[in-house]
Amino acid sequence: MLIVGDQAPDFSLPRLDGTDWGLEEEAAGDPLLLAFIETDCPTCRLTIPYLKRLAEALGPDSHRVVAVSQDGGQETRELVEAYDVSFPVLLDTDLDVSRSYDPPSVPALFLVGEGGRIELSEVGFHKGDLNSAAEKMLSSLGLPVQTVADPDDGAPAMKPGCTSRHLEPAVAVESGEATTERTGGGTGGGTGGADSEPSPKPIDLLPERAPAASRVTLADDEDPYEYCMSAGFSPFLPVVPPTAERVDTFLAGVPHPPDRVVGLVPPCYGPATIEKIAANAVMAGCKPEYMEVLIPVIRAACDERFNLHGVQATTHSATPLIILSGPAAARLGFASGAGVFGNVARANSSVGRALQLVMTNLGGALPGEIDMSALGNPGRFSYCVAENHEESPWEPLHVELGFGEDESTVTLFAAGGLTEVSEHTARTGAGVLRTIAATLSMVWSWRQCGRVDAVVVLCPEHAATLSSDGFTKGDARDFLFEHTGVPLRAFDHEGTEGTQARDSYEEVLIDGEPHYRKFADPSQIRIIVAGGTAGKFSAVMGGWLAGAEGSQTVTYPVKW
Repeated sequence: MLIVGDQAPDFSLPRLDGTDWGLEEEAAGDPLLLAFIETDCPTCRLTIPYLKRLAEALGPDSHRVVAVSQDGGQETRELVEAYDVSFPVLLDTDLDVSRSYDPPSVPALFLVGEGGRIELSEVGFHKGDLNSAAEKMLSSLGLPVQTVADPDDGAPAMKPGCTSRHLEPAVAVESGEATTERTGGGTGGGTGGADSEPSPKPIDLLPERAPAASRVTLADDEDPYEYCMSAGFSPFLPVVPPTAERVDTFLAGVPHPPDRVVGLVPPCYGPATIEKIAANAVMAGCKPEYMEVLIPVIRAACDERFNLHGVQATTHSATPLIILSGPAAARLGFASGAGVFGNVARANSSVGRALQLVMTNLGGALPGEIDMSALGNPGRFSYCVAENHEESPWEPLHVELGFGEDESTVTLFAAGGLTEVSEHTARTGAGVLRTIAATLSMVWSWRQCGRVDAVVVLCPEHAATLSSDGFTKGDARDFLFEHTGVPLRAFDHEGTEGTQARDSYEEVLIDGEPHYRKFADPSQIRIIVAGGTAGKFSAVMGGWLAGAEGSQTVTYPVKW
């Protein structure tokens, strides 16, 4: 593969309309981005909308974004029409240009700069690479630098692609009486014989649009509430019928078209369009203004880092806990004080319920079928809280995570059930934290260490005790990290869960006794302040399989 500093080989290829396109002539001294793609590669299809945004940012120089398709004209034309691509798309059907640039996989980006030298050479989908290419091109042309790949748009930060066509095995291709060989082929080549199987429909990892929701007309004597239950919209609890009029009222306040896709909902990956989110919000009893929070909640749930597929299908009881932080909570009426985990506010209950309906209706995880949780979780009706900013002595979660004070965020954590921690006697911050640490040691399973995480919900009275003793939130987290462990004597009973992995655990001294450290890193402990001011009850919620192989906590800003 050509690398940064190499001379970009000149070439000429036909556009879709048959006219010739030449690199040397088109580059003409200013930067030009070549993107090698396959029409049936999901990662390539994920990349196309970002290339469109870059082309739009370039304005009259949009022709400096160029896609090189490794497939035939029909497949490429279908892709161009599906994504409404207006920048040049070339056909490298013989793969000669692909061989000369030699990317091991696609999508492959080559930024050709001054003198025809390559200034960027990358494969796969990387938001950082796309933004880097945009910055170089826009600044070189004297245009305002823009972010074309928003980190909070629901797409992953990076994703590997597919093997480049020119590296695929040669396949025999029949055409009339002649038999030829072509390197590559596949579904995108359009070269199958008369008896070949029809090509599968290409997979879009983040489509821009999806079909409208279906409409059903009920007979005058049919109960709409009972119909919604029997139709499976919510087979276990009645919902508000999502009439067209109600849904349209919700859509009127959203600055996006109804068919805009926010994300694909695992495990069945149904497209969550604005319209379908609104329909589920209506059923859950939301107000139209709650869509401002619900849309980023759905975006966070569909983030691959959260791994909703695993959360929905596990036998564990985990389900998404929504934590709202920032001024949007008070503005929209979310509860953060007394009874915060109960049915105390329409906003909390209905937004949490709407997420669960989206997970079932669009994600397809029905209990006992795909949802295999052994015990379930009351949070699967609704699990949504807001931080109690007024009673917290510390910076709120969204500021801790780098957002501005005037911004708001939603954080999703794959939480099990809530374990209450009573500590009415301790008069020091350390005393409060030691009691919480003892509860944290039981997260997941007592002897299971390392791959665990938790959310600690401090009641205002406990937070005040900590603050008066000089503890910052970071200090409290570090104290819990250092003082949460499982004593080695607990591992005398071989064969119990967690003992098999003890060789990988870190041994430390806690209060003079050997322990295995419970958490691998302080970041695995999140702390928020919520609840009422009367009663010294805090809480701990353990997560589900911490880390990249399990579920990672994700945060998205509250914005349209």
